[in-house]
Amino acid sequence: MKPAAILLHGALGSEKQLLPLKQFISGKFEVYTLNFTGHGGKALEGQFGIEKFSQDLANLLDQEHLNAVNIFGYSMGGYVALYLAQTDSRITKIFTLGTKFAWSPETSQHEVKMLNPAKIEEKVPAFAKALEARHAPEDWKVVMHKTSEMMLSLGDSPILNASSLKDVKIPVTIGLGSEDNMVTEDESRTLASSLPNASFKLYKGFKHPIEQIDTTLLANDLTDFFLKES
Repeated sequence: MKPAAILLHGALGSEKQLLPLKQFISGKFEVYTLNFTGHGGKALEGQFGIEKFSQDLANLLDQEHLNAVNIFGYSMGGYVALYLAQTDSRITKIFTLGTKFAWSPETSQHEVKMLNPAKIEEKVPAFAKALEARHAPEDWKVVMHKTSEMMLSLGDSPILNASSLKDVKIPVTIGLGSEDNMVTEDESRTLASSLPNASFKLYKGFKHPIEQIDTTLLANDLTDFFLKES
């Protein structure tokens, strides 16, 4: 029986973005993906934020009867995975990529400035169309507004920090593209050094979007990490 692996998308994303990675590693793992609440066409109702997305993940573990699972979390997906790992022993390893950990009022305000639906429609209409298709039948503008609210809340009250994560003793890899303009190498290394059993991995030349990472390279790294004996 193949070990289980879950791939988690980022903010404003969907599970479809992870299909290339899923295809690369499906020979070695039983691979699962999901759309977080409000993403990829999943109904936008009730709560919206890290706690809710964490529950979405826990629900998947329940539904698929997964008692030992490796998780790859891209961007926000990595944040969700680490949040749940604080209390859920079914998560055995986590590999994040481009996950922002250093939230403050200043950083959240900076990120939210780029989440303006009207400006996106005007200046990058192709991206607006992509978001519309990605989240249909939900309104991508509402999803973006909710995402802005979530980021502002994280800026005021980050829910992950070195203290809250001290009991996450499973193996963790904190990955980052060297050209990521949202996440700094310093915050990623700092988080990795604060975890009991974590390491930092830098991907030279890659920016934040998951579509720009070398899928073959990432898939090989995930496979090696997930299959390595702890």
